[in-house]
Amino acid sequence: MRTATGPGGEQHQAASVPDPEPAGPVRRGALSPSRASDFMQCPLLYRFRVLDRIPEAPSPAAVRGTVVHAVLERLFDLPPAERTAPAARAMVAGQWESLREREPQLAGLFDETSPTAAAELASWLRSAEELLERYFELEDPTRLQPAERELRVEALLEDGLVLRGIVDRLDVAPGGELRVVDYKTGRAPSELFEAKALFQMRFYALVIWRLRGVVPRQLQLVYLGSGDVLRHTPDEAQLLATERKVRAVWAAIERATAAGDWRPSPGKLCKWCDHQVRCPAFGGTPPPRPPGAVPLPVVAPAAAGGPDPA
Repeated sequence: MRTATGPGGEQHQAASVPDPEPAGPVRRGALSPSRASDFMQCPLLYRFRVLDRIPEAPSPAAVRGTVVHAVLERLFDLPPAERTAPAARAMVAGQWESLREREPQLAGLFDETSPTAAAELASWLRSAEELLERYFELEDPTRLQPAERELRVEALLEDGLVLRGIVDRLDVAPGGELRVVDYKTGRAPSELFEAKALFQMRFYALVIWRLRGVVPRQLQLVYLGSGDVLRHTPDEAQLLATERKVRAVWAAIERATAAGDWRPSPGKLCKWCDHQVRCPAFGGTPPPRPPGAVPLPVVAPAAAGGPDPA
């Protein structure tokens, strides 16, 4: 409350006016580990996915990964004693149907007019079940009680860059130590490509550190395709180095946006790219850049159940 003097010299208390809150940094944009990896792999791929937002045909392997992740998320809804391999296998068909209902474009994943369609679908569902069976060889879910599953995380850095992503699983030990777990339905990478996987996990660890003030004790990558588990213990120095790298990637994205310079970076992964037809490295021509396109517009934090962060 403040004291004010009236026209006749009398004093009265003026209504309390709260001091204005200090303004936070202006949000420059948002970056996830997937989009950062896209840019580092190929700036033109980043442009096609983020600025042009060109749809990409879903692959059976990618959709299978989505189904397997959904089963592993829901597995922990069951009482511990019921978290068994048969229970996980029994969820596969239902999760596939739920995904089809949410994303009708997936109906064309298998040509239902083909005489072999039913057999192809059955084989595909079985391959998802096999990945889940391998999970039980790597972990015992009856002894786990995750603190979070499919956790959306977002942190605002001092310079206004927003880091965001989705953590498959976060475990919290009785002593408060954090373990970040990520499921991969492919095979474990060779040492040559291991750094890319660790970058993603350190990115998540960095966001959690900025949010909670605690460096995760362990980062764990579970490779269901090969039955390998990669574990890493990060420290503050590594996470600070990751933050510097992320800032440098974003600065390069901003420069590319300002200059309109999105160069392809041909490599081994090009054979799986949907954009060869419009890529100069393969004789194609990129479409005109959409008017007003920005690297990644900042939106309000996504609500639970909303679209995944980019």
